[in-house]
Amino acid sequence: TWNPVQRPGDNKWSMSLWARDADTGEVKWVYQMTPHDEWDFDGINEVVLADQKIGGKMRKTIVHFDRNGFGYTLDRVTGELLVAEKFDKTVNWATHIDMKSGRPVLDLKYSTEANGEDENTEGACPAALGSKNQQPVSYSPQTKLFYISANHLCMDYEPFEVSYTAGQPYVGATLTMMPAGGDAITGKKDGSTNLGQFTAWDATTGKIVWSNKETFSVWSGSVATAGGVVFYGTLEGYLKAVDAKTGKELYKFKTPSGIIGNVNTWSYKGKQYVGVLSGIGGWAGIGIAAGLDSGESDSNSEGLGAVGAYRSLSSFTKLGGVFTVFALLGK
Repeated sequence: TWNPVQRPGDNKWSMSLWARDADTGEVKWVYQMTPHDEWDFDGINEVVLADQKIGGKMRKTIVHFDRNGFGYTLDRVTGELLVAEKFDKTVNWATHIDMKSGRPVLDLKYSTEANGEDENTEGACPAALGSKNQQPVSYSPQTKLFYISANHLCMDYEPFEVSYTAGQPYVGATLTMMPAGGDAITGKKDGSTNLGQFTAWDATTGKIVWSNKETFSVWSGSVATAGGVVFYGTLEGYLKAVDAKTGKELYKFKTPSGIIGNVNTWSYKGKQYVGVLSGIGGWAGIGIAAGLDSGESDSNSEGLGAVGAYRSLSSFTKLGGVFTVFALLGK
């Protein structure tokens, strides 16, 4: 259940990264990112293996960008926590990660348990769909940067007691989502209304290198090419190409529907191609895809808060399903 009061304690082993010996199944180490998750951050996003120089020493690392808004770099052999920083500075549920214990230091103002059942915790960031959700990151060996397709939202979250019924949703919370309203790089409130970011990240230092605002969440996985270009898709339906070092937009093309698919690239007969599947859906697009939006404020909390937050998306794109392929022209 999303109601933390009904599951006391750290809820050990949940919200965790596990390392196992593939031959024996033996657990080597476990790192829990959000003990007693009070915001439905889950922590099941992908991990990336990369050999990186940290503190002047080459380390075999594992890099993970969690829904809770923190980017983690760990030694994948020992489980030692090396880096843990916010990849969106508007994140406020925790002030920082204690590097000795590995635990987040909570801001109790945004603790749904501390505030209690049937109490609305306002302005918790990120929203339940996370600073990043299922959309995978990409990594460039040339720039040594990770590229994050990100959400940029906060939420109001009210937990309530719920009973388990087999085959039925077991949620126990009502929530609404809204723009984070601040700068992802500095965290300063500025009244901005963008719901997404596309961010370049240095996992050796835990620093944002650059971050581009997007009108809506970036629900598409990206691909970084050896040519110094990163491709990703937007919920409005644009395939975008940006400079891997600077984030400067180089090209965009409007596909028939919103993009939640992952961008791919391949070579055929000596020519490079880029392809992406467009077709609005996912949590962010559930209002359109499932017809949940009545157009009235009483439907704002539908789709676990996504309907109200993404209501204007229907003005930018429509339902559809198209695979679009681009040929990259050589010099």
